[in-house]
Order: sequence, then structure tokens, then C-alpha cells
Amino acid sequence: MPSFFEVVAARRSARAFLARPIEPAALRSVLEAMVEAPSAGNLQAYRVILVETRETRNALAEAAHGQDFVAAAPTVLVFCADAPRSRARYGERGAALFALQDATIAASYAQLAATALGLGSCWVGAFDEARVARLLRLAAGVRPVAILALGHAAERPPRPPRRPVEALVQAEAH
Repeated sequence: MPSFFEVVAARRSARAFLARPIEPAALRSVLEAMVEAPSAGNLQAYRVILVETRETRNALAEAAHGQDFVAAAPTVLVFCADAPRSRARYGERGAALFALQDATIAASYAQLAATALGLGSCWVGAFDEARVARLLRLAAGVRPVAILALGHAAERPPRPPRRPVEALVQAEAH
């Protein structure tokens, strides 16, 4: 098993997938890692829709502005912020921010777990939110915030350039 830092360094956005399903045990491991993600007040104010049918993957790809690799991935996870769950404890800040953070941290854990297992993934944030919500019949207040395409990668993209740490981290002002 690779170290955490090796997993972080190995993660890439795969946009081509083999026509091979993810093994059930591997998918279960990804989902179990996701559940371990920290969340505000440990509420886990998110929902995840597991999509494996061709028809729904095609519709998600269309809702994602024609990003066809979403349809090509054998498994797609749609991470949704559950605003009502967070609102009950934290009010509007919980609904507007904490539920969103909970969902995206869970998606990050799932993506890193997939990488650790040798799977490819691609995070998709560009999509018609209302269309995805209708397609997946989401409850009121449950908002799709990230689509994660998962599968056995058919490509190994090169490491994209990254900004140096010094450009991103600033010491506190005195």
C-alpha cells in the first residue's frame, strides 16, 4: 500500500476509463474511506448518489456540459450538500457553508482512496445543478456540489504545474 504522500503525489484527473467495472470490494473501500472524512459537528451533512447505469451516466455527462468522460466512467458518485441536516444544528451558516464543506471533504477522501487503490478519478464541478438535482430526484435542500467519475484509468496524465507553497501560504499579519 502506498504512503499517504505517495497517494497525494500520484493523484491525477483521469478523463479516459477502461470499460471495466470497479470491483465491489474496491468500491466499498472508497465509500468506507469517504465516511471517515471529518465533518462539522460530525453531522456528515451530505448525501452521495451512486450512479452505475449507462442511462443516468449519459444524462449526467450532458448535464456536465457534454463532458463525455462522465458517461464513460463505470461508476459516478454525486456528492450533495444536505443543508437541512446542517441547518438544524448550525442555522444558516451550517446550511450555506458547513454542508458544502462536509460534502467536498468527503469527495476528497473518496478521490484519494480511489488513487490508493489504483483507480482513476476526475472531479467535476462544472454542471447544471438544477438539472442534476432533477435527474437524481434530490430532496428539497439537498444540493449537488461535485461529480466524481471513477474507474480504471485508460490514461496516465502528466503532473500539471503547481504553484509553489510560498505563493499560496502567507504568514499572519502583525
